[in-house]
Amino acid sequence: MHVRPIRRGSPIAALLLATLTLALSPGLPATASVASEHTARLAEVERPFRIRAQEMVTLWVDPSGGDDSASGSERTDALATLAEAWRRIPRGERLADHGYRILILPGRLGEDAVPGYMEDRLGTTEHPIIIRAAEGAGTVTLASLNIFSVRHLYLIDLRIEATGGDGLHCEQCDHLLLRRSVVRGDDPESWRIGDLVKVNQSRSVFIERSDLSGASDNALDLVAVQYAGIRRNRIHDAMDWCAYAKGGSAYVRVDGNEIFDCGTGGFTAGQGTGFQWMVPPWITYEAVDVRVVNNVVHDTEGAGLGVNGGYGILLAHNTLVRVGSRSHLLEFVAGLRSCDGVPGDAGRGRCAEHLDLGGWGTTRVDDGNEPVRIPNRQVFVIRNLIVNRTDRPVGDQILTVAGPYDGPGQDGSGVPTPTRFDRDLVFLGNVIRSGPETTPLGIGEETGCSGAGSSCRPESILAENLINERPVSLRDMAGGDFRLADPAAVTVGEIAWPLIDWSGLTEGIPPGRSRTTVPRDREGLRRGSDAPPGAWR
Repeated sequence: MHVRPIRRGSPIAALLLATLTLALSPGLPATASVASEHTARLAEVERPFRIRAQEMVTLWVDPSGGDDSASGSERTDALATLAEAWRRIPRGERLADHGYRILILPGRLGEDAVPGYMEDRLGTTEHPIIIRAAEGAGTVTLASLNIFSVRHLYLIDLRIEATGGDGLHCEQCDHLLLRRSVVRGDDPESWRIGDLVKVNQSRSVFIERSDLSGASDNALDLVAVQYAGIRRNRIHDAMDWCAYAKGGSAYVRVDGNEIFDCGTGGFTAGQGTGFQWMVPPWITYEAVDVRVVNNVVHDTEGAGLGVNGGYGILLAHNTLVRVGSRSHLLEFVAGLRSCDGVPGDAGRGRCAEHLDLGGWGTTRVDDGNEPVRIPNRQVFVIRNLIVNRTDRPVGDQILTVAGPYDGPGQDGSGVPTPTRFDRDLVFLGNVIRSGPETTPLGIGEETGCSGAGSSCRPESILAENLINERPVSLRDMAGGDFRLADPAAVTVGEIAWPLIDWSGLTEGIPPGRSRTTVPRDREGLRRGSDAPPGAWR
């Protein structure tokens, strides 16, 4: 099946223009072009988010001594609840003259003291809405927050304790920042908290230097999120994945995090989504331009990293330790696409609309029918370090790469067939030590990386990577110091870093970044051209 590129003047091109134009950041001139908006948002993702607040009105909240009839303008005349402070921000109006800074004094704000639903507050770059612990991290605890259609909302130095449902949920948000905060759910085995932090159908999301833990599903769930920076967080203790970005998520940088103690896996680009929850034009691949770099992933039962239906995905300079005890260390398999619910459910009509726009999916009821398989393309796995202890359970193979698929579910979906999950899949300069030297690579006649049409082969993977060839020692694996004890002992020398080719990207999706190099390590130190694998130089 031939995948047609977008044509100027076609319905999806017009929809793309309308979608991106409506999404222009309030802080940018209204005349900014779609291309410059895309470039500006990409640039934001490349570095920690910069707050550029100017004129601001301050509202004080004192959980223990405040009064909701007070002015809130002074520390000594504080409000009692965040709910009242939120009510004093104009609803549905773009903040043109000043923003709002809500400073919360030490204490706890329970469910009756936080807004039941935080919606329709429209901050801007110069006039954002900032909610902050006045005396620093660890001094303020909030109940769960549920946010809808809010722009430029910055949550700083807070502790959010989930009280059921999601701990922090943001839908249709634009410029959400969570910084130096803790979001805590519950023991994953309690099943009380599903997704801990969930962000969906949103743009420009930044989660930085925060601690997210305790979920029966995922600690961090991004669905249809474009432009996101996930930096230097601790993401852990979930029964499913620690984190994923799926549902047409695009232009996501996952950089310098510690990801650990999860069941199904560490981090995956893509996964599976109900077709109606996706946002045009990102309605083909599960994930586009996701860069997973400088992370430490450890103690996961499933794969430490994976790609499930992604285009232009980079996994580079990550350190993985004690991962894949169930089966394999890395996975490159199908994304799955369904149309959730039953006929008559709200939103199911969008499945047909998305198909008409050239998306990949189905209108079939999700009642046991085969889901649509979403392919992978332009996936690069470069200079990662993976080490499993010989005295701990390890998986029975190194990789899982799905073989081509042309079975039930693909008819009428728009997906190219046979559907491949190894197209342009590159392994380069990785060092892996896991299990005995005889541990299978995991590639055979029925898998990917074999047969006609495959761009990777077992012999090339073994030649261009060091897999169970020599011992690998870490400084203190038991104590959590996962830096190489002797980097020179596992050097793979200089490599030619490939570029991501966006020419095959479908349906008018704006291209992401082409370069794949990772010039700085997780501590910010510059790497040389012959840097060792893993998160540290």
